[in-house]
Amino acid sequence: MCTVIFYLKGHPNMVMQSINPANDTLLGEFETWDSEILDDVITQAGYMFSDWSKLTPIEDRCTMIKRVADVLRDDSDLLAELITLEMGKTFVEASAEIEKCAMLCEFYAENGPGFLADEPVETHAKKSYVAYLPLGVILGVMPWNYPFWQVFRFAVPALIAGNTAVLKHASNVPQCALALEEVFRKAGFPDYIFTSLMITSEQVESVIRHPFVKGVALTGSEHAGRTVASIAGSELKKVVLELGGSDAFIVLDDADINAAIKAAMTGRFQNMGQSCIAAKRFIVDQTLCEGFIEQFKTAIENHFVAGDPMDKTTTLAPMARQDLLDELHEQVMESVDLGAVIVTGGYQLDRPGYYYAPTILTNVSSNMPAYNEEFFGPVAIVIKATEPAHALGIANAVDFGLAGSIWTRDMATAETMARGMESGATFINSYSFSDPRMPFGGVKNSGYGRELAQHGIREFTNIKAIWIK
Repeated sequence: MCTVIFYLKGHPNMVMQSINPANDTLLGEFETWDSEILDDVITQAGYMFSDWSKLTPIEDRCTMIKRVADVLRDDSDLLAELITLEMGKTFVEASAEIEKCAMLCEFYAENGPGFLADEPVETHAKKSYVAYLPLGVILGVMPWNYPFWQVFRFAVPALIAGNTAVLKHASNVPQCALALEEVFRKAGFPDYIFTSLMITSEQVESVIRHPFVKGVALTGSEHAGRTVASIAGSELKKVVLELGGSDAFIVLDDADINAAIKAAMTGRFQNMGQSCIAAKRFIVDQTLCEGFIEQFKTAIENHFVAGDPMDKTTTLAPMARQDLLDELHEQVMESVDLGAVIVTGGYQLDRPGYYYAPTILTNVSSNMPAYNEEFFGPVAIVIKATEPAHALGIANAVDFGLAGSIWTRDMATAETMARGMESGATFINSYSFSDPRMPFGGVKNSGYGRELAQHGIREFTNIKAIWIK
């Protein structure tokens, strides 16, 4: 295949490659910016902040965000195809991602002014209130698994609040990064309000330390979170971290098994399991466990068919990169060496591309990666529990705390367990997912701070008390 090199302004440090995960072919190469160009772009974003926050009323900012939703829907097929080509998810899932981004735009365009309105507070002053004021340039360091949704989740509320935004996207989705900037441009946003930075991971530190940058939103690994938080902390800059997860999917003895199995298929295997909030550990009551495993195995083997992710009939897409597949398989094999049992799957498919067979692991114990680590791919881990308290203890035994779900007909027990689950969200009789109307984020090693809802739009504001005698 002929290699296309996209020349960007500035002298290159390195080349980022865009590779199709379905067939391991090179789509294009993208040169990164040098420090001079990077500094100029961030400085321009800093200068634009004053006009954007002070001269562009929030109602006008919301109108422009509504136009972003229109652009997303008008270009949905093109953008979804780009997602599929560059990171591998099915075209059906990519199309759903674009629509979800449009819905987020509409949600914040409608509700943003209310979320950021001054809040009167009764004191002995003549007038006192809380104002939510923008900070400046906000850096988003975003992953490849939801290359549009993750970005919109940080950028839209930040922009409506009056901040400007710069994006450091994952290096394997450079075309998505450039397409995101173009979406905002087509919607009528001035230059430097939202900018994709074509830079390496090594250049992120200089961006965080730049005087115009006032906050950082990162979605990524625990290691990346610790590194970014350390740098930002040394600069006393606000950080929101959404990191890994090993979400529990608890099935109690009175659960609707058929509904739980159906949800398990989506909750574990959507986006080929490459989701922080995916169900990963299936903690099943001992009276149901054998039947659950058998039904889960049958559903997996009957449903998944590998194919071109652009084909709407394909149900098994590739993982995003070979190194990610290799890391996942190593975790599986290490767990097997320690006594875990593969019920189905556990191997890379013999075909071009990065396809991994949907896998179930059982006989898992606390000394294994399958028990303690995040498995970022299509591997379901089933653990037997003796009672609700035991199940909750297993759920809380890991260092992650992003989300989780509980399946039961006993709502009193479910709500008590939900409050006791160490996670940023708990779903009862549903798999975990993100919703613009609800705050999203984790505890423990899954990070801190919140995205989405009113909580997310206020993260990168100065929550300012104003008191008038």
